[in-house]
Amino acid sequence: MKPLAIITGAAGLIGQYIIKNASRWAPDWEVHGLSRADLDLTDQRAVEQAWRSLKPSAVIHCAALSRTKDCERDPQQARRINVEATAYLAGCSKEIPFVFLSSGEVFDGQGGWYRETDHANPINVYGQTKLEAEHRVLQNPGLTVLRIVLTAGASVNGDRSFVEDMSRTAKSGHQMTLYRDEYRCPLPAGVIARATWELVKQGASGLYHLGGRDRLSRWEIGQVLLAPYPELRGHLTEGSAAGHTGAPRPRDLSLNCDKLQSLLSFPIPGFREWVRGRMQKEGDLWDYESTLA
Repeated sequence: MKPLAIITGAAGLIGQYIIKNASRWAPDWEVHGLSRADLDLTDQRAVEQAWRSLKPSAVIHCAALSRTKDCERDPQQARRINVEATAYLAGCSKEIPFVFLSSGEVFDGQGGWYRETDHANPINVYGQTKLEAEHRVLQNPGLTVLRIVLTAGASVNGDRSFVEDMSRTAKSGHQMTLYRDEYRCPLPAGVIARATWELVKQGASGLYHLGGRDRLSRWEIGQVLLAPYPELRGHLTEGSAAGHTGAPRPRDLSLNCDKLQSLLSFPIPGFREWVRGRMQKEGDLWDYESTLA
């Protein structure tokens, strides 16, 4: 029998890509996805029963309360899901590969091109809970934390990625203000899925960064997306982070990924080159086809 990998957050964007691409990048594994409807990860008794029944050989933990405004609105719920549930799952998985998907939001954004050894200083509730969860997971040196970034993709219901949010907003006739001085290093979900599977198969442990090679402002990201998403034309307005209101957002979350790149069998792409290279190909723009490796 094939070893079983559990994927939490199976209804989320990255969880969907990890499951969809398992046959390509992890053909020797059987996959079992768990969404919030399948299992309440904050119910420790239910989680323990599920682990006893499924007997996983690896866990990829994608589930999270990830929208910044939701975390700011209910910090206690954010901590229950992002910290306490993660810590319990890590404890259940202490003797098997366990990959926890964290976030570049653990940094304050005052620097840029952050390395794993750089000081983390989150400025919002989401980042705070992710950093605390990292500490809990890494108490076991055999487990893995993968900090990821702004992710592009196409979800089953069309409501999981920032690209889908932008497209939906434009189609509804509304304008979007994109900051010229807020920087990210976006990646396609398919790249994150492939890298995550490679970490699992290698049994690599510790802390890693995964972001695209391009450091782009929000405005620049919008310009790159005009070709594959023509509905955005006329609906993007250039602005400045100086005028931002609402939950705090780090200004620069570019990540240095040299540590992870040394382990991967493929080059981590930049966002611009990815979109240009995929525009003429059929299928999901954000998947990672073997022909691009």
